[in-house]
Amino acid sequence: MQVLQFRYTQYFNKRYRKIGHLFQGRYKAILCDRDPYLLELVRYIHLNPVRVGVAEDPEKYPWTGHLSYRGRGKDDLVDKGLVLSQFGKKKSLARRRYRQFVLEGLPMGHQKRYYEVKDQRYLGEDEFIDRIEREKTSSHGGIFEIPVMEISMEVGNKMAIPPDRLYSLTRDRMGAYGRAIVAYLARKMAASLVKDIAQHFRREPMTISEAIIKIEGLMEKDKELAAKIEDMRSNLMKRAKKKYL
Repeated sequence: MQVLQFRYTQYFNKRYRKIGHLFQGRYKAILCDRDPYLLELVRYIHLNPVRVGVAEDPEKYPWTGHLSYRGRGKDDLVDKGLVLSQFGKKKSLARRRYRQFVLEGLPMGHQKRYYEVKDQRYLGEDEFIDRIEREKTSSHGGIFEIPVMEISMEVGNKMAIPPDRLYSLTRDRMGAYGRAIVAYLARKMAASLVKDIAQHFRREPMTISEAIIKIEGLMEKDKELAAKIEDMRSNLMKRAKKKYL
């Protein structure tokens, strides 16, 4: 999606002799907790054109997936099965119930909770996030009982980062680099919550979350770094006790 967005921007700017950004932000996908959030989120998104005043009715705005859910999409690229299945087994009945559900949301105003994405990738409660992280981690070698402090010591020794740099409250690049690796390992190995890692280092959760994403990107490009982190993970696994869920 990011490649598609980038290339379309190039095409658009060249054709219409424009310069700069076409889209407000980069594409990103989130994992949504189906039970409490999915239907409400779909309704909220499809009512956005009405909410901001560009359409009087969601069915008069062709640039969302709403018409596809109603069975009236022209170039139908939307996978509607999961959402419509929540309204009934018969497609015609599910579409009617879906439409009624959307229309009932017309009085809704701005809903802050739909923008409170956690760890930059999840929309749901902490229990949902914990479960997904446990499932994800267990598919990559299991979850281990290992404190963040022990991971910090391993990273500090392996990467030659002194503790005072690792726990410094200043904007120290070496310390930030080390903390990012610690946070990555804590998430992958122990399914530690970002907020707990942030509290350990006395940082904001958003800072830690962004650091983890940055390290993941660096590992894809830098095989030597990826090998070092894997070596640290192996060393920690030898000393850690595995959790059984």
